[in-house]
Amino acid sequence: MGEADADAYEPRAGCQAYPAYVAWLALNGAPVDVVLALTANFASWGAYCATLARALPAHYGFSEEDCGFFAFFAEPAPDLERQALAAVRAGMERGLDATGSALRHGRLLQRYEAMFWETLADPKRDL
Repeated sequence: MGEADADAYEPRAGCQAYPAYVAWLALNGAPVDVVLALTANFASWGAYCATLARALPAHYGFSEEDCGFFAFFAEPAPDLERQALAAVRAGMERGLDATGSALRHGRLLQRYEAMFWETLADPKRDL
């Protein structure tokens, strides 16, 4: 992308909400709640990727190479659950108990992520 294209680029609000919320969580969320919400969100993301990695070749003729990104994220992260549990345990040992917001954070992450994909799917959305 050249400088003129970069200057003319108009961010789409529906694609900005998810990363903005993740940044907000990093700054403002209770660490234990954030770890729980992001771990669940990442597991859900992996399930989406697995579906796409299977569906794109089967229904649209994409090659396995074309779907490499989705195939990579479809696999469980080997240490993610262990690391999340260790982070939650360490936080709780330091007195950082969960506030009960993890479920709310998780639901918002899911909705903002859906909004991202819905915005990409509809070229006229939120312009």
